[in-house]
Amino acid sequence: MASEVTYAEVKFKNVSPAAVVKVPLDVKKRESHPQKYPLWLPWLTSLLLLLVCVALVVVLFVAPFFRRGVQPRALQQNFTEWLCVSEVPRGKEGGLTCCPKGWKRFQGSCYYLSTDVMSWDDSKQNCTGMGSHLVVINSEAEQDFLSSEIRQISRKENYYIGLSAQEVGQWRWVDQTPFNVTAAFWRKDEPSNKDDQKCVVMHRLSPPPNNWNDVKCESHYRICEAAAVTV
Repeated sequence: MASEVTYAEVKFKNVSPAAVVKVPLDVKKRESHPQKYPLWLPWLTSLLLLLVCVALVVVLFVAPFFRRGVQPRALQQNFTEWLCVSEVPRGKEGGLTCCPKGWKRFQGSCYYLSTDVMSWDDSKQNCTGMGSHLVVINSEAEQDFLSSEIRQISRKENYYIGLSAQEVGQWRWVDQTPFNVTAAFWRKDEPSNKDDQKCVVMHRLSPPPNNWNDVKCESHYRICEAAAVTV
């Protein structure tokens, strides 16, 4: 006997036509609120780019201007009047070399010959305060120039230079330039190398170029030196 197939119609209540897949709550939140960058981030990026541009301008344009020595700050604060000369032939373009008014110019330096006296330490500080230093003599030409300048001044005998010794006979320049014994300009029988004579002056009445003398670090005139300004 053949089996009989029975069909029945079955209805499910409250079931949606499509299958329902449950999603975790934290996944839903991430999907409904996607991650956003902070509102201030574009402004910060723009500011950093601006600072980089400013730095490049300073490096490329402003820094070279100051390296050329256009009125160094220390001198600018102390002097408002300058005397400038051109060292190139007339008719050709070129820079001007300037020194504060009242200073002497030689080659690339400016020199101040004081009209008052101080101890060596005070003289050193005075020169530094003007944006200079006690003179450091590097050549016979410079020595001759300064010797000629001080001989034109009356009633002034000794001028401090930037040479001194912490220990007897151990001479040092104020700018740490090595002392060259073969390029020194001592008077005859000088230096005396006494324990109480550790500072050096140029002696006005001695015939040039050999007019250096070691003395006590008491009150004398001074010669300050600064690099000439080029504009």
